[in-house]
Amino acid sequence: MKLIEKIEGEQVKKHVPFRVGDSVKVHTRVREGEKERTQVFAGVVIAHRGRGLNEMFTVRRISYGEGVERVFPLNSPRIEKIEIEREGQVRRAKLFYLRGRKGKEALFVKERIKITAAKKAKASSAKKAKAAKEAEAAA
Repeated sequence: MKLIEKIEGEQVKKHVPFRVGDSVKVHTRVREGEKERTQVFAGVVIAHRGRGLNEMFTVRRISYGEGVERVFPLNSPRIEKIEIEREGQVRRAKLFYLRGRKGKEALFVKERIKITAAKKAKASSAKKAKAAKEAEAAA
């Protein structure tokens, strides 16, 4: 292993895995004079780039009718935590097309549906029953 990769590996933080299209809340530490507080930036992840220590992601939200984007270094010590509000289903790696949209459609990303094993089994058994009925009707 290369020396640089070894040093970077020690500094990489563990985060909740999120993807482009997910709605997230990013909790960041903000310093104001002597005090330090947590500020939340909520929006849709529109881009994710880099790897290792250089990994960054862009979050976009609509604030008072104006689009606001913020780029966060994933391994920054200023980021306290990242919460996933909603998982989105997209077919692009970068969602820059959301920049041209207005109103609610600027936030619209199709929600990802998680199919559990029980639902899959129920659906497959229903398909088998339907196929059996069709076979009886044909015979």
